[in-house]
Amino acid sequence: MFSVHQPCCPSEAALARTFLAWSCPSCWSWGLSALAFAAALAACAHALIYKREPRSAALWTVVIWLVPTLGPVLYLLFGINRIRRRASSLREDMVRHRMPSPSPMDASQIAAGGPEGPLPLAHLASLVERVTQRPLLPGNQIEPLLQGAGIFPAMLQAIEEAQDSVALASYIFDGAGIGARFVEALDRAHRRGVAVRVLIDDVYVRFSRSSAFKPLRRAGIPVAIFNPPLLPARLHAAHLRNHRKLLIVDGRLGFTGGANIFKPYWRPESPETAHRDLHFRIRGPVVRHLAEVFADDWQFTTGEALRGERWFPELAPAGDIPARGFEAGPDESLDRLRWVFIGGINAAQHTIRVWTPYFIPDTALIAALNAAALRGVEVDILLPAENNHAAVQWAATAQLWQVLLHGCRVWWNPGPFDHSKLLLVDGAWATFGSANWDARSLRLNFEFNVECYSRLLGARLDALFLDRRAAARPATLDEVNARPWPVKLRDGAARLFAPYL
Repeated sequence: MFSVHQPCCPSEAALARTFLAWSCPSCWSWGLSALAFAAALAACAHALIYKREPRSAALWTVVIWLVPTLGPVLYLLFGINRIRRRASSLREDMVRHRMPSPSPMDASQIAAGGPEGPLPLAHLASLVERVTQRPLLPGNQIEPLLQGAGIFPAMLQAIEEAQDSVALASYIFDGAGIGARFVEALDRAHRRGVAVRVLIDDVYVRFSRSSAFKPLRRAGIPVAIFNPPLLPARLHAAHLRNHRKLLIVDGRLGFTGGANIFKPYWRPESPETAHRDLHFRIRGPVVRHLAEVFADDWQFTTGEALRGERWFPELAPAGDIPARGFEAGPDESLDRLRWVFIGGINAAQHTIRVWTPYFIPDTALIAALNAAALRGVEVDILLPAENNHAAVQWAATAQLWQVLLHGCRVWWNPGPFDHSKLLLVDGAWATFGSANWDARSLRLNFEFNVECYSRLLGARLDALFLDRRAAARPATLDEVNARPWPVKLRDGAARLFAPYL
């Protein structure tokens, strides 16, 4: 006969009761429910406290409570802004290099203006200074360069004539086509004793077989990769990219704008098919702002501090244009571009020209553009008729009605893809550089732009814009509304990913 074992002591009886309690299905159910409730409560509290957009906080709150257990997990994976946290920690221990600014313009000088007369939109200068924490510098010469045929020969000539230093940063630096000529020019400069430093963003180096990184390294040229991931599959590896395009020669001559060193921009056998872009050659004190940003990026990437006369010589006035260079990114300089764009739009009295390849602005920028149009400002937005990223084109089209409805004019620019980036206000104030009108530039990328105050330069840029607009086709609200339902559905779905396009 078998007998049931009886606990021999009170402690053994207590253990048995505990085991039976935990093995009870109803107890497990209650425990898991309590755990899920606590997780949902914690996730909801985090969303309510840290989400910047009320709609985002509300959406995540609904998901967390309506999708039991899975909702908090989804928020943990996709709702927490690790990108911003990672960006803020990237350079927290690095001391940024800032040289004393040569003769910065104070309030009285800004009000008085210069050789062109009173400074146009002078009240905007104080806003941009507070936002960027950089002074406005007088005495600059700024020359627009068009297309690869006008951009690359000027940059190559500058490298060939370099005597002391060459600092080059490019989001894309292709080693084939025109890029091979840059590698050769940099190699020659390096061999004749010029200090050469080249910085390329990680994404293009990793995902391209023709990156210039390996040819440059084989030539013995100091070249570095910006922010490579710890693991190839890191979630935010595609973010926190260095989108800046900077070339500084001898610390005195600078180039910046939208152009990458990339073979689609250079097709001498058929120039009419080459990608279009807008770049700028700069001389004068503002070149120091370009050099400081490159030095910061290089020191962050390699640990080497670029200092001294070779990189930062004394800079004499070279023209009459007041200008300021400023960096922007997802670290401490987050929202700089948005504030500068909104400030320029709100200052407009007559015209606003937006020239961009990627137009997916946030609600604040859309509201600013619409408010300007409603008060009688002529707002023109020039976009490529065929984009190099189809999803971006779809997402942009999905929200065009928001600006067309209130009087902004949108133009489809035909022909080869146009990568130009410019905001021009009243033909007198301009900002140009690497930044696009999308969330990637406004929130995720490290960018560099220049702002300048000049009626003469503004008139030249306005003429370039109007010349391109003359060949463009207007987009209408009726056309946007008449898209077939499958197309609207596709475009609307693409718009859901606007924060990451």
